[in-house]
Parts: sequence; structure tokens; C-alpha cells
Amino acid sequence: MSVSQPSLTVEQQFFDVIKDRRSVRSYDPEVKISREHINEILQQATLAPSSANLQPWRFLVIDSPELKQKLLPIAYNQQQVIEASAVIAVLGDRETYKLAEKIYGMAVDAGHMDAETAKSFVERYQGIFKSMPPENIRRIVSIDGGLVSMQLMLVARAKGYDTVPMAGYDEAKFVEAFHISERYAPVMLIAIGKAAKPGHPTVRLPIEDVTFYNEMPKA
Repeated sequence: MSVSQPSLTVEQQFFDVIKDRRSVRSYDPEVKISREHINEILQQATLAPSSANLQPWRFLVIDSPELKQKLLPIAYNQQQVIEASAVIAVLGDRETYKLAEKIYGMAVDAGHMDAETAKSFVERYQGIFKSMPPENIRRIVSIDGGLVSMQLMLVARAKGYDTVPMAGYDEAKFVEAFHISERYAPVMLIAIGKAAKPGHPTVRLPIEDVTFYNEMPKA
């Protein structure tokens, strides 16, 4: 059976979004993104995959000028923090398994699985996560947080906005200043807005330098 291919137009549009995304560090401070538009971006971003579909991502959207000023020194005075329309803190919920019943119940309501299967999934994943070492849970929510972050940035670009992922911030001070409980693990900050200056062109290593088939090189 042949697999239908996407039209060139759709494929090219997708590739254009990928190629046009840049890490933008200079934003037009006059541009404001409505919370409605941010919610739309986040909703699309959450179509990203996650472990057992438990969706551990949580978003703290910082769009208050006063709170962006508070964040500025914590983010080592990176100007995009105050120039961008908002900074989205992507967090991982270490206790996301508590929502398993709701998530799988929604799958039943949508006709994606039967109630008995959903019940078995809830019991299985709640048991697994409750007994899992904390460092393993942190790894899972960090991976899932990375997946949703990349999707968020691509969705934003498709909607005409610019972003930059930020790992350069004082995590301990951020947690303290914004009252983040131990339940939530910071993954990254993402500034979002309209570029005042385009992001720098980038280069990438040849695919031959980073791809290996069936076995890794010895050194």
C-alpha cells in the first residue's frame, strides 16, 4: 500500500517555519501578545508527545512588566526578559500521575479507548510513578518539557512571533522569587514577542558528522 505524501505546498510551509525560526534576543517592547493568543500557542504546543500521555508540562506566563523586571537579574540581565511580550517558564510536574484518571477518562469520553483499558492504564502508571526514584521522574518531565518547548517555539513562529529558549538563569532564585513548589521542576524559560532585530543566521554540522547507522564510532 502506498503512503500518500503531503502536498509540496504544505511540506514547504512546514520547512519554512523550521528554517525561519531563530533565537531572537532583541524584541519590540511595544508589541503585546494577548493572553488569548498565548493560550492558542500553548494549546497547539501541548499536542507534543509525552511519556504515557501524562502531559507533565506546566506553563508560568510572566507578562507583568513588574514581574519581568523582577526576573531580569535572575536571568542574568538578559534584555529580552523585559523587551519581549512575555516570558514563559516551562515547568515539569513531578506529580502529573495524579491527573492520570482525568486524562484517560477524557480518552474514554472521546472514544479513543474503553473504560476497562483506561482503568488499567491509570492503575499501572500511578503505581509506576509513585515508586519511581525522584531523579527518574525529573528526567522524564525534563524530556517532555523539552519536547513541548520546541513545539511551542515552532507554533509561535508559524503564527508570526519570535522566541528564544533560555537556560541561563539562576534556578534556585527563580524558584524562590516566583514561589515554585517542589512539585514543579523548572525546564527552561522562553521569551516570546516580535523581533526588533532578526536572529543571527546559524550554521549546522554536516549530517555525516552527527549521524551513525547501527553502531557508534569507537572514539
